[in-house]
Amino acid sequence: NSMIAGYAQHGIGMESLLLFEWMLEKGIAPTSITFISVLSACAHTGKVEEGRKYFNMMNEKCGIEPEAEHYSCMIDLLGRAGKLTEAKRLIETMPCNPGSIGWATLLSACRTHGNIELAEKAANWCIQLEPSNAAPYVMLANTYATAGRWEEVATVRKLMRDKGVRKKPGCSWIEVNKRVHVFVAEDSSHPLINEIYDFLEEMSKTMKRAGYTPDLRWALLRDDGTREGEKEIRLGHHSEKLAVAFGLISTKEGEPILVVKNLRICGDCHNAIKFISAITGREITVRDAHRFHCFKEGRCSCGDYW
Repeated sequence: NSMIAGYAQHGIGMESLLLFEWMLEKGIAPTSITFISVLSACAHTGKVEEGRKYFNMMNEKCGIEPEAEHYSCMIDLLGRAGKLTEAKRLIETMPCNPGSIGWATLLSACRTHGNIELAEKAANWCIQLEPSNAAPYVMLANTYATAGRWEEVATVRKLMRDKGVRKKPGCSWIEVNKRVHVFVAEDSSHPLINEIYDFLEEMSKTMKRAGYTPDLRWALLRDDGTREGEKEIRLGHHSEKLAVAFGLISTKEGEPILVVKNLRICGDCHNAIKFISAITGREITVRDAHRFHCFKEGRCSCGDYW
């Protein structure tokens, strides 16, 4: 179970599923925990049909009744694959209460695929179930922002203020020489912050020559035609980029880097770190709130499916 879960979290889904099949061949009975890891591996690698097969196998062949965690994995699997209507139908027909986790999983998928109508429904359910949790408000606001619906963004933010709900600040950290260094977006507190920004500015030029284009959608700033430069600067100062840059200038050539982020990694940062890994020849791992992203030679272990 630990091996299957480890492979799944590191984006090595095929190894996870092969190990599960080997486990069955050897007559080792899977448990409820086994299927959570297997379904998670399918979700993170886009293996929808395999996920359906293993989900049905639980009851039919193993006598294990699916629980809320297994349904959440299936919702995640369908949502990541863009099958949002099917995911919604599963939530509405599942025998156990989906709770806030089920609806939040669907909301995250709606954010990824830009389905505003369904995102609104999912967010409303999340807010009813956990009114003090900032995550659904933020995801809904970001969904509106990506679509350029800034009046709705303002409405959601006002609702948060009125209810006293505070957004969890995003931060990234890295350990160097047995000391943990924490960064937030637009950070100015670190003693080497000037060197970090200088490094990122030069790296940005090198990345652009290699084909990198900043994805300004992730800046989440209102587009009035005059803020392109501001958007790019804000993107360049995201916490995970600052932590990676500090790691690169503070460690030996060729030394692997591990950065941890308390939220989901930004899409532009994910793309940028792929370029950085190729340019520097470093192996860079980012552990975000969902999984490990292992960047090496311009590629990520997630296969860009996250």
